[in-house]
Amino acid sequence: MQESATHPLNIVVLVKHVPDAQFDRHLTGPGHTLNRAESILSELDEYALEAALQLAEARGGESAGNKVTALAMGPAAAVNAVKKSLQIGAYAGVHLADDALAGSDAAGTSLALAAAVRTIAESQGPVDLVITGMASTDGETSLVPAQLAERLQLAQVTFASELDAVDVDGAPVVKARRDGDSFTETVEAPLPALVSVTDQANSPRYPNFKGIMAAKKKPVTVLTLAEIGVDPAQVGHDGAWTAVAASAPRPPRSQGTIITDDGTAGVQLVDYLAAQKLI
Repeated sequence: MQESATHPLNIVVLVKHVPDAQFDRHLTGPGHTLNRAESILSELDEYALEAALQLAEARGGESAGNKVTALAMGPAAAVNAVKKSLQIGAYAGVHLADDALAGSDAAGTSLALAAAVRTIAESQGPVDLVITGMASTDGETSLVPAQLAERLQLAQVTFASELDAVDVDGAPVVKARRDGDSFTETVEAPLPALVSVTDQANSPRYPNFKGIMAAKKKPVTVLTLAEIGVDPAQVGHDGAWTAVAASAPRPPRSQGTIITDDGTAGVQLVDYLAAQKLI
């Protein structure tokens, strides 16, 4: 087998607009959905975007025919995740926006995103690689990558802590390192494929002034459910496989036990730890 890195890649990166972790999170409305008023690009998706940009740049970048498209699904404000991705370096952006998507669970999300990826392929040509973060920082379920791979019938590699792509005998192959608790393994998959990367995969770049200015000229395509051929009844609250029946604010944290050192603090601490079955 002879390895090289010449075949241009068409890469789609999933990015998500999530509540900023600096603020408290709240569920709102009859469906108990997350309030997304203060939201940003999910930081875990920045690793996926960086992985895609490194793969494209290793093959000559956009001028050599490589494509890196940031795809986000969500309300109007979710376009900000796409714009931030363009500032970081993505070549183009797609925003899947439709009121019927509100309340979608992982199943509905993967269904809609799969249709969006197919639509991108229709306009750009076959998608070689779909890259996602290891999880979203709001739901943190890690379910969407596997479901999306199944819906698109793609080879799947999850939790990659290192990612590369080479041509083997003229056919592109993705290589990934996966780190377990007591082992490390290297896996390969022929393209097209879907890969989720961890926060150990790379060091995401920051948008600089040049990137911010260049992003203003990059295309952002807005798609609706009708344009990707998805029935609204299959997504959103109506199509969700799961539902939140009730929600309540987290109770305030109770005050811990205070031990005053009167000469017996050590004994009191041991007694407390023993009572809590910590020793």
